[in-house]
Amino acid sequence: MALQESPFPNDFVAGLHAVGWAFIFPCFWFLDRLIAVWKPTTLEQKKQDCFLFGLKVFFGTIIFFILFLAAAPFALLGFLLWAPLQACRRPFCYHRTTPSSPEVEIHRGFELVGKASFSFATANLCLLPDSLARFNNLGHTQHRATTVGQRIVQGVSRPHIRIFVDSPSSCGTLSPSSSILPTVNSATYGATERQAQPPASHDSDTAKGQASIPKSHSRVVCVPCDDTEQPSTESPSPLYNSNENFNQQGRTGHRSAPRALFSQGLRQQDDAPVEVSSLFPANVDILCLQEVFDKRAAWKLTQALRPLFGHILYDVGVYACQPPCTCSSFKFINSGLFLASRFPVLEAQYHCFPSSSGEDALASKGLLSAKVLIGKNKKQKKLVGYVNCTHLHAPEDDGEIRCDQMNMVIKWIGDFQAANRQPDEDIVFDVLCGDLNFDNCSPNDTLEQNQCLFNEYRDPCRAGPGKEKPWVIGTLLEQPKLYEDDVNTPENLQRTLETEELRKHYISPPVPKDGHPFDYPEPGQPWIGRRIDYILYRESSISKQCGTEIEEVTFITQLAGLADHIPVGLRLNVTMDSDCADE
Repeated sequence: MALQESPFPNDFVAGLHAVGWAFIFPCFWFLDRLIAVWKPTTLEQKKQDCFLFGLKVFFGTIIFFILFLAAAPFALLGFLLWAPLQACRRPFCYHRTTPSSPEVEIHRGFELVGKASFSFATANLCLLPDSLARFNNLGHTQHRATTVGQRIVQGVSRPHIRIFVDSPSSCGTLSPSSSILPTVNSATYGATERQAQPPASHDSDTAKGQASIPKSHSRVVCVPCDDTEQPSTESPSPLYNSNENFNQQGRTGHRSAPRALFSQGLRQQDDAPVEVSSLFPANVDILCLQEVFDKRAAWKLTQALRPLFGHILYDVGVYACQPPCTCSSFKFINSGLFLASRFPVLEAQYHCFPSSSGEDALASKGLLSAKVLIGKNKKQKKLVGYVNCTHLHAPEDDGEIRCDQMNMVIKWIGDFQAANRQPDEDIVFDVLCGDLNFDNCSPNDTLEQNQCLFNEYRDPCRAGPGKEKPWVIGTLLEQPKLYEDDVNTPENLQRTLETEELRKHYISPPVPKDGHPFDYPEPGQPWIGRRIDYILYRESSISKQCGTEIEEVTFITQLAGLADHIPVGLRLNVTMDSDCADE
């Protein structure tokens, strides 16, 4: 049964909710501007004259305060109508773009050759109301939301290119950090250019043979060891990208062969290839975002992503008194979770964390779980995947609350999968993404590092409790330095992250236990910053005939100047045993 798009049971209730919010919004907006006028970002401070800034603060405060007081009585009336309606609101909105053909949303890799790859990405966007985002040194939330969506589409809609290094001492494939695309204007946010929209899609070509196999969206580029430019296109790999049947789009423009990062030295034997990329990975199938709190920003992001992601869950969370009809906890903003999928969403469920404190208690942080339809195998048995998105408690010293929340996450995921598992389905992936608000190298996070969540789900960046793999770089940026030249564009941030001496100035360092200083890193070990953004996957819950292999881990710099976290990507190869699949 398809999900209903509206979060309300009928149009009448939805209309009442809209009227109530229309009365509240002007007062909310004036208060937002009143606070924002006092809190410039460091980029605005560099550009503004002190005298003009003082005038702006003085007159802005007077004007917005008067308007706030004038709108307050109407907001109170709207609140009396809006708040009770939250009891009958489903805790998420669902947007579906009708495909031109049902085949567009189906992955035929398993059906044709018994294998496929799936790409996931996660990012914390800090799309709070503008005044609150400025406390993280980020402003212009509405404009940022549109720009973030455009940049994601630009990266995701490119072809998946694999680099072969033509050298006697190396072999195999490496993924490029930049694609064969026209160069993006790398101006910092504040003078953001209008991003080009992806070209219209057209039908994919088919190959001749016993089965009609779609042309792969992968491309192969051979890079000779003397750095001369000799790109060539060969026949596609038999391993199908997850976007082979989605948007086969025309491409124009050319760039020199991109460099593959961490391909020398830092990549371990038996370890997954890792890359720092100035673009989002090509053909991302599922995008999990956090801190998309602002409802207008969520809708703008939805509009920007809808050409590539036909199924989007946004405005996830609960409002007002929770549980309903109680005064135990009032939620002013939603969970900030946002999920965009190329695959149809069959079922979705949200849970709100009951344990929170401080400013986090004002938001309805929790867990969003979704079941998506992938396609069919060779025997026409339905294939599904599970994806989960969460955002844990933020204050650094509240490790016990985060551990409680992780226990709830494991239980809720298990309950959701048990309730929605069907005997005529095979599960091909089970992924958990999110901002967990702790890292795997800080002494202050020892409690969380040993949590049982990591016995259930595998972390490709983790060597063990308290120990990262040597190629990890961290994902939390130093907020006061977001607009410095070394990190204010995707290309500059990419170069900075490649260099250990540079990145330690811009990635947040590990947090000591109880404020006591400690020697870091240990002699002979690389410097690794705080990695609080995770993509985890589980193999024990998928069908026994499926085998999972990591194809690539990506640290993404495309949102430089637009967010205070570095997005992370993961590509999984899933192979289905033909003997078991044919039973």
